[in-house]
Amino acid sequence: MAIEITGFNWVPDFARGYVRDLRPRWACEEIGLPYDMRLISPVPPKPAAYFDEQPWGQVPVLHDGAVRLFESGAILLHLAEKDTRLLSRDPQQQATTLAWLFAALNSVEPGLFELGNVTLFSKDEEWAKLRRPSLMEDIGKRLDRLADALGEREWLAGDFSVADVAMVTVLRNADGSPLITERPVLAAYVERGMARPAFQRAIAAQLADFQPAPVAA
Repeated sequence: MAIEITGFNWVPDFARGYVRDLRPRWACEEIGLPYDMRLISPVPPKPAAYFDEQPWGQVPVLHDGAVRLFESGAILLHLAEKDTRLLSRDPQQQATTLAWLFAALNSVEPGLFELGNVTLFSKDEEWAKLRRPSLMEDIGKRLDRLADALGEREWLAGDFSVADVAMVTVLRNADGSPLITERPVLAAYVERGMARPAFQRAIAAQLADFQPAPVAA
């Protein structure tokens, strides 16, 4: 049976190409692993049964035979264990890959997620205007450390790995902003990731799956 990934069948324009089912799609494309998509609406009410699969009604969810799991990081790790092109079997390289996979989702993404809330969803709130300067400073410091750690290497753990799938998709949330453009090491890193044929196939497939906006009830 082919792997099944759950994604949304519609999102607003600003979110297209950034929904997190892009991560397992990209991982599958890197190793030539066939997958099917199950598309659901993001508009409430979602089917009650879906919350048994994903407690918050988000995507992605992955079905792999009898195995079902949610959270994009957990899904990436599950897929990476299938192929050394995503996760080396060398003990140190594997450990480095896993550390960077978790770092992308735990040390870098939360700040960028909060920035999206401050600059997009809550931009007119007074608290958001007050929070933005210190948040930008905090994120900048983390990205400086990331750039230093990457240095002149092409990828985080030596060879391309699942850690790069996670980190590139996280950094794309700030792509084009000074947070990335003022750090040439990171800008070049994101560009390398996005230039990979597997990424191009994955994002094209996600964009092609989006339908017109649903009619309000």
